[in-house]
Amino acid sequence: MTNHWVDLKNSDLVIVMGGNAAEAHPCGFKWVIEAKKDRKAKLIVVDPRYTRSAAVSDFYAPIRAGSDIAFLGGVINYLLSKDKIHHEYVKHYTNAAFLIDEGFKFDDGLFSGYNAEKRSYGKDTWKYQMGKDGFAMVDPTLQSPNCVFQLMKKHYSRYTPELVSRTTGTPQDAFLKICEMMAETAAPNKTMTICYALGWTEHSVGSQNIRTMALIQLLLGNMGMAGGGINALRGHANVQGITDMCLYSEVLPGYLSAPTDADVDRKTYLEKRTPKALRPNQMNFPQNFPKWFTSLQKAWYGAAATDKNDYGYDWLPKKDGAYDVMAIFERMHQGKMNGFFCQGFNPLASVANKKKVGDALAKLKFLVVMDPLATDTSEFWKPHGEFNEVDPTKVQTEVFRLPANLFAEETASFTNSGRVIQWHWKAADGPGESKSDIEIMAGLFLKLKEMYAKDGGKLPEPILNLTWPYRIPSKPAPAELLMEISGKALGDVFDPKDKTKVIVKAGEQVAGFAQLRDDGSTSCGNWIYGGSWSQAGNLTARRDNSDPSGLGQTLNWGFAWPANRRIIYNRASCDPAGKPWDPKRAVIRWTGTAWGGNDVPDMRPDAAPDENVMPFIMNPEGVARLFAPAMADGPFPEHYEPFETPLDNNPFHPKNPKALSNPAARVYKGDMETFGKAKDFPYVATTYRLVEHFHYWTKHSMINAILQPEQFVEIGEQLAKEKGIATGDKVKVRSNRGFIKAVAVVTKRIKTLDVDGKKVHTVGIPIHWGFKGVAKPGFITNTLTPFVGDANCQTPEFKAFLVNIEKI
Repeated sequence: MTNHWVDLKNSDLVIVMGGNAAEAHPCGFKWVIEAKKDRKAKLIVVDPRYTRSAAVSDFYAPIRAGSDIAFLGGVINYLLSKDKIHHEYVKHYTNAAFLIDEGFKFDDGLFSGYNAEKRSYGKDTWKYQMGKDGFAMVDPTLQSPNCVFQLMKKHYSRYTPELVSRTTGTPQDAFLKICEMMAETAAPNKTMTICYALGWTEHSVGSQNIRTMALIQLLLGNMGMAGGGINALRGHANVQGITDMCLYSEVLPGYLSAPTDADVDRKTYLEKRTPKALRPNQMNFPQNFPKWFTSLQKAWYGAAATDKNDYGYDWLPKKDGAYDVMAIFERMHQGKMNGFFCQGFNPLASVANKKKVGDALAKLKFLVVMDPLATDTSEFWKPHGEFNEVDPTKVQTEVFRLPANLFAEETASFTNSGRVIQWHWKAADGPGESKSDIEIMAGLFLKLKEMYAKDGGKLPEPILNLTWPYRIPSKPAPAELLMEISGKALGDVFDPKDKTKVIVKAGEQVAGFAQLRDDGSTSCGNWIYGGSWSQAGNLTARRDNSDPSGLGQTLNWGFAWPANRRIIYNRASCDPAGKPWDPKRAVIRWTGTAWGGNDVPDMRPDAAPDENVMPFIMNPEGVARLFAPAMADGPFPEHYEPFETPLDNNPFHPKNPKALSNPAARVYKGDMETFGKAKDFPYVATTYRLVEHFHYWTKHSMINAILQPEQFVEIGEQLAKEKGIATGDKVKVRSNRGFIKAVAVVTKRIKTLDVDGKKVHTVGIPIHWGFKGVAKPGFITNTLTPFVGDANCQTPEFKAFLVNIEKI
């Protein structure tokens, strides 16, 4: 989330797409209502269903689930072909002028370098042309056919209103009306924001869904602006926190790329991840990677990590392949895992293809479930009638339950969608013998360490050398952990411009990540949280909501990462000379000697505008990427059909079957065969949440069970008429992987769409039911969903798949 919850009130136009904020994020949605009330902002909702968000919108348009890139690509074509862009912003703050390798091509749905056997791209032609000075070459006129701007115009010229409407089912007049409303925010004094959620993420093109909207915001000049940006609405308070801490082995805390088998030593590892600036004078902030990584190693291994042993680099596991959730369950399904430790996670219900997940869990030797509740996963082995048909005699897995406290029974921090870390205090003690997550993990670690010390074992060093400096080793205090995560000086830290001047004394907390060093003199458990607990104390516990700017920039409420910055890329809210594009909503400005304003500048404070230091400091280019070679499935987003599509071909590439669905998405052997075909499963299904329920844990809460008492699915009136289904009828919904039964709700809110010459019906399926809890038992919705994920981060495709439905 580039901006934050309160900042939504500063928007002139709010788009809700790939989410339903009024229902799934009701507290945060109040700021959208405030924008409508106080700024007369308009709200647009684009969704397969007429949702609670749509009910308070100024304009609603339906869309077929899984066709968002076709829609957004059409918006890009509209903005470019009608010249409705923020020219100065695009020219100076994006890579529009950068020249791309002359070998780069896009042909009938595939980018150059595609390897069909590996389902992946070689990216030799996806690179910038480099000059003799070592910097990327640019064409300031934006006229070269090899510059990003011209390549982008050519790429999206195919996304005509007619083809967009034919692919998405969105009526052409509604699509053009939305384009017009969005185009108005290209004016420097107008901003648009987007509120998206899992409706964009959970697709085989999920990352590209979001990137397409980022391209629109860059073309309109809305990034870095108050009331602008790309705003991901996280599902609950600490989803952002667990993402930031990267508690899975794909990446290290703070989004640091994890080492692989190819990174034979620390030097190799760091060199690959420490980029050189691609244009003169750019901050190229990732050049600090060695400081972040070395400080992390010191936080983990303390005095045992020295320059003599590469700060414990060899003790880190090295990836030999993917280890995201889908990869883990694929390994488990193949019988290649002995045990699984499941903390605050209900994968039987929340990972795609319940049968595959259940079969995988049954191949383990042991499963540890650390949770306050008896989850569906903890009883995957137990027959629960047709809700969970299983033969326990064929399950070898031994299940251990470790009763943890609920969040309200612990003192710790939450990180919300807007990157604001907020301390919270324990409301009550946990019941019975339940313990905090920290105490349980500490007990396990100390026992493991004792066993390694006594018995030895293969490579004991990572366990024996792990630093554990807590006052009560068996029960580390949350405050100690946040201080460790925030970072401290292990030795005196000196000013890089004056080697005699100490800026942090040994033993003190660092003020922020700028004070981290790569020589072992600092430790920090997560660089982006650096400074959250400084010498001034626990900044996440601050509760001063004063807001002199009136923009909601409450800098003394909690601590926002990074550096307590509330709007990322805020240098882009000013023109190249440092003057705000919109003085009435100024975030920062150049004062003549430094950057200042109502936010922490996302810029070196003394970088004068005439130095040409650009706003997107995390990119070596210094500018934002309209063309992004880091993406696995293409430097420009392209429409691909979901892996289960109602169409016979991709309307954008009807003659190329390889370009039907995302050609770079990872599909495991055996899973392609489980994808259903439209002839057997003619209806598009999508999943979603209800305001009365909260994922899977409120089915353990009586009041929520009463508020929404029975599992249901929604269908439109035309489909109901064709199938002879009335509201209240019991129905069976089948995919190629299994079935669920539920009560039918027939509604006007789901329209039949005209898509590529055929009628397409949508079936809406809430996710919240299962066989454990006080609620009336129900079927796990992910019985139906396919085991395939996004090409970049492997999030499963929960939001667009095929089903059949029949009255029972």
